[in-house]
Amino acid sequence: MSHFAKVFWREVGRIVTHPAVWGAVLLIPLFCALLTATVFGSGEMEELPIGVIDMDTSPTSRTIIRMLNTSPTLDITTYPTSQQEALEMIRRGEIYGYVVLPRGLTRALIEGRSATIPYYYHYALMGVGGEVATTLRTALTMVSVEPIVEGAIARGTTPRQIRSVVEPIEVEIHPLGNPTLNYNTYLSAPFFFIMFQIIIMLSTLYVVGCEREEGSAREWMACAGGEVIVALAGKLAPYSLCFLLTGIGAVAVLQLFGVLTLGVWHTIGAMVLLVGASMALALFIYGLVPVMGVAMSLVSMVGSLGATLSGVTFPTEALYPLFDHLARLLPVRHFTLLMQSEGFMYNWQHIVVLLLFLLLPLLTMERLRRSLTKAER
Repeated sequence: MSHFAKVFWREVGRIVTHPAVWGAVLLIPLFCALLTATVFGSGEMEELPIGVIDMDTSPTSRTIIRMLNTSPTLDITTYPTSQQEALEMIRRGEIYGYVVLPRGLTRALIEGRSATIPYYYHYALMGVGGEVATTLRTALTMVSVEPIVEGAIARGTTPRQIRSVVEPIEVEIHPLGNPTLNYNTYLSAPFFFIMFQIIIMLSTLYVVGCEREEGSAREWMACAGGEVIVALAGKLAPYSLCFLLTGIGAVAVLQLFGVLTLGVWHTIGAMVLLVGASMALALFIYGLVPVMGVAMSLVSMVGSLGATLSGVTFPTEALYPLFDHLARLLPVRHFTLLMQSEGFMYNWQHIVVLLLFLLLPLLTMERLRRSLTKAER
């Protein structure tokens, strides 16, 4: 039996006798996939509570309120009597914004004078605040053109002529990759794979580092004939298979809930690259700092940065150039770009970078070999 096979079957035996490993490499990732696929519900923000301060109390203001309330995104839940009261409600988290219908609004519209309808929204929560702002802007734009439409109709202008003035350019929007603009589609898959990367890196670090912590590193290296590359390859091969099977199961879960918009094979191909690159990055970090506690902290920090620098929550191009370049040092950033692409042939450079991550452990291999073969505590 070859040294690789000896290490491989030795590790299979260790997996069987360690139930916690099964949870780390199988149960937890599948639970995360189910959680991220269902946590956003329908994937659309609906019935966000807002308030309206109606200082005009006229049929026109009531018409505007009814128009705002017809939007599925908004839900008028309160009618504050002052802006101070509305601001307090925003601070308490009871509403996400409010609209002020000023006194004299109807008179200004009848006389053809300009009227301002201010609205305020909570932008500390960027996703919710942006949705409220966009919906209010769209609804109030329709209100602003209503007097123009009514006046034109009274003068005998045809609907076609009115539309050519009010909306001279008709915009067609075709969002690629997420045609329904669904939050579930946009966030669930990337967030799962960000968590999956953290699980992969921590698990890889643990199974390698525990040999030294438990005092079995010499036995492990002897089983591999003293070759550190054979030892690592044989030890991590069973976990690689487990992660690949778990990743395929997670892709199936995401596909079942309609989260994935790209092809299944496209996603699985990108996932295979992410698994390999994440395991290699964990080995590289452990080679730099062969101390379990410190290495765990570094891996957790690098994995957490993926949530910020992957480009899902905020475009990296809008960050300072230093952080944009730093993002390219993380496998999950290149994985995200592959997931957002229409095919591998258009983003082959990210495939190359993910493959280059596999070479990282070679830079610290000698240091790792010394740490594993030196006298144990």
